[in-house]
Amino acid sequence: MEKIMSTHTKKMTTTLSSVLLAGACSLVLSMSATAAPVVAHTAISKSAPIFYGDGGKYPFSDAVRVGDTLYMSGQIGFKDGKLVKGGIKAETKQVFNNIQAVLLKYGYQKSNIIKCSAMLTDMDDFGDFNKVYQTELAKPYPVRSAFGVAELAAGASVEVECIAAK
Repeated sequence: MEKIMSTHTKKMTTTLSSVLLAGACSLVLSMSATAAPVVAHTAISKSAPIFYGDGGKYPFSDAVRVGDTLYMSGQIGFKDGKLVKGGIKAETKQVFNNIQAVLLKYGYQKSNIIKCSAMLTDMDDFGDFNKVYQTELAKPYPVRSAFGVAELAAGASVEVECIAAK
């Protein structure tokens, strides 16, 4: 009888231990899944976006600043409301004049640019685009992507958008 009680007690103890262990693990997992790390609240400070410019008659902002990072809308070679004449080099030069104007308007400089995305309607213009790009920006150059596209607004040959950070 004592042997039967001992075996029965061991089985109950084992079962109870398993249940308690499973319950404790479930409790710990549920607590850790919902608990926010204290460091995240003190180390990360998020700034609300600030939208600049109203885009005039177009539905976009000139730029949006989040913290010290300025995200700029794409620029084409517009001057005085018209696309400049003279081909890809003239358009690219005007694009960077427009980028410079937006940067200065919001307290940034070309040296603050960290990323550019370039869109070209003719990838055969890539070499001429790069020649102007190199005269407008200094080493170390920002990271960059370049895309061949079918068409750009207002018949532009090139559009460049940038991100700048202080």
